[in-house]
Amino acid sequence: MRKLLGSLLLLALAGCGYNEVVSKDEDVKAAWAEVENQYKRRADLVPNLVKTVKGAANFEQETLQKVVEARAKVGQVHVDQSTIDNPQKLQQFEQAQGQLSSALSRLLVVSEKYPELRATESFRDLQAQLEGTENRVAVARRRFIESVAAYNKTVQLFPSSLGARMRGMTVRPTFQGTPGNENAPEVQL
Repeated sequence: MRKLLGSLLLLALAGCGYNEVVSKDEDVKAAWAEVENQYKRRADLVPNLVKTVKGAANFEQETLQKVVEARAKVGQVHVDQSTIDNPQKLQQFEQAQGQLSSALSRLLVVSEKYPELRATESFRDLQAQLEGTENRVAVARRRFIESVAAYNKTVQLFPSSLGARMRGMTVRPTFQGTPGNENAPEVQL
């Protein structure tokens, strides 16, 4: 009788989605690590871009200063594994990244007024790397959003919601659009 009860308990645990919750949780963590990796790559490119742009005579210092400040803010946001479980930390992180994205977009738009800057090989290389990195960031974010959506479904749907409760797992926040990001940066010529 005891063996039968033990077998039924194991069968019930297997059917409650416990392992599926663990699997989806790990998928979310891996997707988040890729997001962090791409943002780090972008942050590493910024100092080289700033140095190159500083070499251009008469370049708009205000625009350059905004890039430097935005990168500094990104560096001040403490990001660890708990960020993906904390809506406020995720929003703070995303806001800092959004400010850097906006500053970089403005920098690239303003650089169009400086043909001597655009003509330098180092600027063209950095611009191409930055554009590629922005694409990688977008892909990594999309994968994270998809991972969180799959995880959240697993946590909420029966019977896997039982396994989620057993592990203390709840719905995770995902990226939210930052107000104003839908607008292109304005540049006064």
